[in-house]
Amino acid sequence: MTAPIRVLVCDDQVLVRTGLVTIIDAQPDLEVVGECEDGQAAVDLAGRLRPEVVVMDVRMPVLDGIEATRLLAGAGVPHPVKVLVVTTFNLDKYVYEALRAGASGFLLKEAPPSRLLHGIRTVATGAALLDPEVTRRLVGTYAARIRPAEDTSRDIPLTPRELEVLRLIADGFSNSEIAAALQISHETVKTFVSRILTKLDLRDRVQAVVYAYRRGLVT
Repeated sequence: MTAPIRVLVCDDQVLVRTGLVTIIDAQPDLEVVGECEDGQAAVDLAGRLRPEVVVMDVRMPVLDGIEATRLLAGAGVPHPVKVLVVTTFNLDKYVYEALRAGASGFLLKEAPPSRLLHGIRTVATGAALLDPEVTRRLVGTYAARIRPAEDTSRDIPLTPRELEVLRLIADGFSNSEIAAALQISHETVKTFVSRILTKLDLRDRVQAVVYAYRRGLVT
């Protein structure tokens, strides 16, 4: 049997944290190895417990979820941990910063338990989790701030087709939806996505979304 995915839960609200732990621990393929109420504790526990996924709140005492994410999964971290950020709609800018800090994805706190569990399993595999329903709001809200004043798409080392795929990724399209929109096979889309990430030296689809908005490829 495959060992369960090791999960660390970090949220300063006791009721929320208890609920998350209960939902996750009830799954045979998931195991909560620890819980805490602030970002610094999450960093310390992650170093000792070696979780595969950290479910991270954003606003917390001592050290917020953004800085904790940067310490756990940011550039230059020798042994990065997958971080799944949970948030509410009124924390858009914090989520954007968390994604830039290295988070593998985000979920809304009001999402059903099934989506939370799917999110943990998704990021544990190394994939990114982008909820199409909120991708535009979370990143797009700040597009004007992060987008350059002039068009820089000519400096991007992608083919026209790859740029088209990147724009659809930034719009929250799944591989299947991209395949349908461009009338190409699912395998071809996977090839395009892999090429895009390699050419732009990006880790995953989350970074691709941030890149697209920063370069003004989407509005």
